[in-house]
This record gives sequence, structure tokens and C-alpha cells, in this order.
Amino acid sequence: MTRLSVNINKIATLRNSRGGSMPSVVDAAINCQKFGAEGITIHPRPDERHIRRQDVYDIKPHIYTELNIEGYPSEDFIKLVIDVKADQATLVPDKPGQLTSDHGWNTIQEADFLRPIIKTLKEAGIRTSVFVDPDPLMVEGAYRLGADRVELYTEPYASQYMEDAEKAVAPFVEAAKVAKSLGLGINAGHDLNLKNLKYLVDMIPDIDEVSIGHALVADALYLGLHQTIKEYMDCLRP
Repeated sequence: MTRLSVNINKIATLRNSRGGSMPSVVDAAINCQKFGAEGITIHPRPDERHIRRQDVYDIKPHIYTELNIEGYPSEDFIKLVIDVKADQATLVPDKPGQLTSDHGWNTIQEADFLRPIIKTLKEAGIRTSVFVDPDPLMVEGAYRLGADRVELYTEPYASQYMEDAEKAVAPFVEAAKVAKSLGLGINAGHDLNLKNLKYLVDMIPDIDEVSIGHALVADALYLGLHQTIKEYMDCLRP
């Protein structure tokens, strides 16, 4: 079954809006796992507008599922990921002030930049995933770089889903087929929610993990965190 990794960045955003430590990102990580999530995702950015560097150190001792740290692979990011021994590093091509991820890597043009980074992370025993658009060429490029997985950027799927779900998912199905044929693991994330998640995993049952934050935290405002995670997990069951 596809695993659910909960991105708790929005919990940190809420905390930072008032300062102090409420709500606690550590408690959020603990409770997400307690309620059934099979991983925790965090995305520390240089400006610390949500997850702070110290949060990473505070959260790690409480992770008994998997810790996925995503971000732009600067020297500081790589050092942080290795220092806390994350289970997975997801490399995204975000600029420092970018609001949110909005495209995948060009794994061909950026090969010389990414290859030594992936090698360093893998030598440290950290599974490495590369954030890509649903393009077979970009998937193949990630494979040649030595990545363990690709994370398919699903915003295009989510934005087209209500209009034509079959058309929206088609390029992701093809990209996943290429990944599987190469032996790459498959992750997916961005704008997935309770309306579009089940169809995606039904059409691509080989997805190893979905990372969901914004929609899940928004749903939790109305449903409660426990019930929300249960409903997302229900979407992932065959």
C-alpha cells in the first residue's frame, strides 16, 4: 500500500505567525504518527518562514516511522540532512524565496550539479528522491544520476483532475511506468487532497509514498487531525 507522509510545514507556519511554540511541531509529528501516518515530511527553507533549523533537530528523536526532509540542496541543507540522519532527502529546485514548489528538476541540464550531491547523500545512507515533472526523459535522467526514487510533481494533475481525470493522470501513469522499468521508487506530491488522491493511487498502484501537507492540515481544521489522517489513509487502501 502507498505510504502517507504528512508534511507539517503548515503547522510551523501557524506557530510562526504568533511567535512562541504553539502549536508544537514536535507534538504534530508525534500525533500524526500516532494517528496512522507512516512518515513525516518537513521542508526547511533558508528564511525559516515555517520549519526552522532547530525544529529539524527537535523533531528527529520522535520519528519512529520515516523522516523525509525536502529542499533545495545547498551546502547547509545537505549538512543538515546528513547531521540528523534523515531517512530520505527529497531534492527540489526551489529558489530561496519561492512560495512553494512549482516545477521539477531538469535532470539532464542539471546533471553535473545533482550527481555529486546524490552520491554524497547515498554514501551517508540516506535514500534520495529527485522532484521531477511527469516526463519520461526527466525520470530517466534521475535514474542516470543514481537517485533511489523520483517524486512526481502532481500539481498539474490536481489542477486538471475535476475537468478530465483520465487526461490529467495520463502523463503520470507513463512516467511511473518508466520509473518502475528502471527500478526507481515512485513518490508523489503537491496539491493532493481527499478528492483527487484515491484516483491517482488507483491508476498508479506502484506509488511508494505520497507527501501531503497543505490540504491535509486544512482538512484537519474541520475534521480533526485523527479523523483527517484516517480519511487520507482510506484513500490509499486498495
